[in-house]
Amino acid sequence: MEELRLIAAIRGMNTPRRRDPGLVAGIGDDCAIVRMRAGEDLLLTADLVIEDVHFRRRTHTAADVGWKALARGLSDIAAMGGEARYALVSLALPEWAGGRYVRGLYEGLNELGGRHGVAVIGGDVSRSAKLTLDVVVAGAAPRGQALRRKGAKAGDVIYVSGALGHAAVSGYRERPEPRLGLGRKLRGRASACMDLSDGLAMDLHRLCVESKVTAELDGVLPAAPGATLEQALSGGEDYELLCTVPAGVKAPAGFTRVGVMKAGRPGEVRFAGMKLGAGGWDPFR
Repeated sequence: MEELRLIAAIRGMNTPRRRDPGLVAGIGDDCAIVRMRAGEDLLLTADLVIEDVHFRRRTHTAADVGWKALARGLSDIAAMGGEARYALVSLALPEWAGGRYVRGLYEGLNELGGRHGVAVIGGDVSRSAKLTLDVVVAGAAPRGQALRRKGAKAGDVIYVSGALGHAAVSGYRERPEPRLGLGRKLRGRASACMDLSDGLAMDLHRLCVESKVTAELDGVLPAAPGATLEQALSGGEDYELLCTVPAGVKAPAGFTRVGVMKAGRPGEVRFAGMKLGAGGWDPFR
């Protein structure tokens, strides 16, 4: 398939979203044009999904891959307490990925995007030995209210949404569910937040480094049925939210306490009194 025909086909695959006065121009020009709203901060995130790194053809359909590629970016927006609005999707396609496969990718992208009012408004296409998707998601949060990793204080309670280790138990075949609604409920309550993409042990370490505190986990985790302790701590790709809430502030429904922040060596995480290594997903390890 020639590039111009592919771009035309992709343009037709993107389901139109509800009328959005902020979207001036989408696919068709050199750049999309978005008109920002007053009183908001722009949120931008980018994620790669690469064949044999983030998925395998024998375990994931094209729609599964498209869904996952968008879900990763939406989860980042959720972690900031934001509203996701637009996506830029770039494809690097191997020889085997023809028009039917590309249509499957966009079926997954559009199915998840439709749930959250997110439109694909641009991107790029090229060739590659391995299938690669580069997805940029744009969102917004009320000015000054985006959640960060660096706000946790000693005494803050640590919470997670959902069960941990569910992705590992499924063999990483399940479709992630970005917690956008829960993220917005944390605005004005959480002192810090991030998503659990690489495992609780590693991501909590990162949050502690940014906040310059130590974490003490309670010793009991909300593990998914069948998940081992190692999977709950370091399985990765759960895409739940990890947050801290000041003592005395009630966390929203859907969150489970897993520990407390303490003064100490920045980045250190202890589980049942023992120091926990920052294990988890690392593509370079």
